[in-house]
Parts: sequence; C-alpha cells; structure tokens
Amino acid sequence: MANYQGVFKRYEKKYLLTENQYQLMREKLEAYMEVDCYGLHTINNIYYDTPDYQLIRQSLSKPVYKEKLRLRSYGTATLESDVYIEIKKKFDGVVYKRRVSMKLLEANKYLLREKQANKTTQITKEIDWFLKVYELSPKVFLAYDRIAMFGKEDEELRITFDTNIRWREENLDLTKGSNGRQLLQSGQVLMEIKIPQVMPLWLSHLLDELKIRSTSFSKYGECYKNYLIHSFLKNMDNNIKNIQIGGKHCA
Repeated sequence: MANYQGVFKRYEKKYLLTENQYQLMREKLEAYMEVDCYGLHTINNIYYDTPDYQLIRQSLSKPVYKEKLRLRSYGTATLESDVYIEIKKKFDGVVYKRRVSMKLLEANKYLLREKQANKTTQITKEIDWFLKVYELSPKVFLAYDRIAMFGKEDEELRITFDTNIRWREENLDLTKGSNGRQLLQSGQVLMEIKIPQVMPLWLSHLLDELKIRSTSFSKYGECYKNYLIHSFLKNMDNNIKNIQIGGKHCA
C-alpha cells in the first residue's frame, strides 16, 4: 500500500448488521459498488491515550469536537514495514483524518518522542502538537478483517464491512500478530458508510428496505466501556488503598 491518501474529509455512518442483513446488503450493492483491489484484508491498530483515558472519555461524552490518535498497519508488521500514524478528528458530524506513513521502527520511536520525524510536513506538525498536549502511551490493540467497496459512479463513496473484531490490552505491538478477544457478538458485522456529501438516494432506499438503522459505535469506545474501564477503576482503587496503607504505616 505504497500509494495512500493522507487527508480525508467526509461523513461517516455506522451500522451493526446481522449476518442475514450483511448477505442481503452485499447482494444489493453489486449493482452499484465494487470490492476494492485488496479484497478481504486485516487491519491492525494500536490506540494511544492518556493514563486516565482522557481521549476516549471525552469522545464518549459526545462533544461537538473530539479527536484520537492511532498507529495502523495492514496485516502483521515488521520493524521495516510501512505503517501509518493517524489523527482522527470529528467536528459537528464531519470526520477529518490525517495520516503519515513511516517505517514501524521509526514510528515507534517518534511516538515515544525519542526522535523527530525524518520529514517535517503539516501533518507531522499536527502530530507533534498532539504528542505535546497529551501524555500518550499505547492503550489497546484492535484488529479486524475488512472488505471495502467503492461506488461505480462515485469512487469517493465507500462502504466497509468489518468482521472478527478483536482486541487485547497486552502485547501492544504491531509485530505480535492480530490475535485478541472478540468485541462483537457472533454473526455481527460492522458496516461503515463514508460519503463526502449527501448519501445517494438509492442507498437510503436500500437501508430502509433492509431495515438497517445507524448506530453510535466506536471500536475503541466499546473496549473502554465494556472492559478497560473496569481495569482502570480497579487499579485506581488499589492505588488509593496503597496510599492509605502507606500513610498509616508512616504515622
């Protein structure tokens, strides 16, 4: 994936489909869309956040503006693989994604602030600012198998289908494979519709015909709400107890 788009601006709608809805949707879309050249492929991500999960907590509160940072590879990476550092922002319903490509070894050192980017661009300046404002570290690994489609008449219309969404808190390294615990229920498929402007009328009719409704869904957000928050609160409680015990001991 040497040729890549570094800047995106679009609307994104998400839908959780049953297996039956997914099969019907794929059949109906054949008249309007094509699967891209990558076919079914695996996307691996590491999401970065502050020690108290500030970024995802803010995101889940549904503010007008929210942002996050992740490191992405297509398939399991090596230290010499091309990976992507991405900042994803959402303002007033519009998604802005900006990303830069680096070798994994370079990207890891850059995100740990052990070195600067080899080439300074507007996007690396934005990432530099992000790293300066937030005390970031890897928090969760997320992987999924994706099929992406693009419109026959409008290539900027894209629909993706994500299955086998899995996550882990340990081995936060893109070279460690894509194994993890399942995030969705068996048979569920996450569909995302990505459009630059207004949704085509035929697509609106199709969603209505199949009784598919949009939902608010974030993969990282689901991890936090269902799993990570419990670990975080438990660690907080243990820290408080240790402080209290330490205080009594000093007394």
